[in-house]
Amino acid sequence: MVFILILLTSHWFLSLFFHTFFLHRFASHKMYETSKNWERIFYICTWFFQGSSYLVPRAYGVMHRMHHAYSDTDKDPHSPHFFKDIYEMMKSTITIYRSFLLGQNVPDAEFTKDYLPVWEKLDRFGHHMLTRMSFVVLYTALYWYFAPNYWWFLLLPIHFLMGPLQGAIVNWCGHKYGYRNFDSIDQSKNTGPWGVLLMGELFQNNHHHKKDDANFAKRWFEFDITYQVMRLFNYIGIIQLRRSL
Repeated sequence: MVFILILLTSHWFLSLFFHTFFLHRFASHKMYETSKNWERIFYICTWFFQGSSYLVPRAYGVMHRMHHAYSDTDKDPHSPHFFKDIYEMMKSTITIYRSFLLGQNVPDAEFTKDYLPVWEKLDRFGHHMLTRMSFVVLYTALYWYFAPNYWWFLLLPIHFLMGPLQGAIVNWCGHKYGYRNFDSIDQSKNTGPWGVLLMGELFQNNHHHKKDDANFAKRWFEFDITYQVMRLFNYIGIIQLRRSL
């Protein structure tokens, strides 16, 4: 039982960290610069820790930039205010994401003009169904060996869909529930203490107010752990944080 809890917790927070640190704050917003070697290391870590739910950075980056440009309008890829439930929102989001990934929909130039990380070989490998299914088999095997009974297998879908699940929570809750520090044209909110547990991602009102600021926490009781890790990485020279305007 202890191993399963450690596995679930580790998978959740490592997947979430590289989601917010690499996919969100680098691929989408370029909040920091880094060497090509470190970029490749972050790329590999994002693929490995997201596993079966790996999100390709260039497709994620385009979609997230659209989210900011059209936030909470009918052009927003995932505004909760245009869908009856979180399932319908994510189904639409996945359709848009896949259309960019497969080249079925060419994004406007404004969403691709800044740097988007691309590693074609890893993206093809990580996105391939056999690779995704290999992770599914790995997670299931670990539960088969370490879970004390079959009830624990009900946790497996969290591992299978980790990336989209985290994105769904952030996009749904971050634009429906909580408080606002800043007036904005959208309906973004900071969602209570969960902003801490989601490693800063649920300080959505703060982020939408100043989208290129690496620190999503703005008040004394808000804490963005991802930003603190970024400060450490900046201090030891792994990344160079950009000044927010």
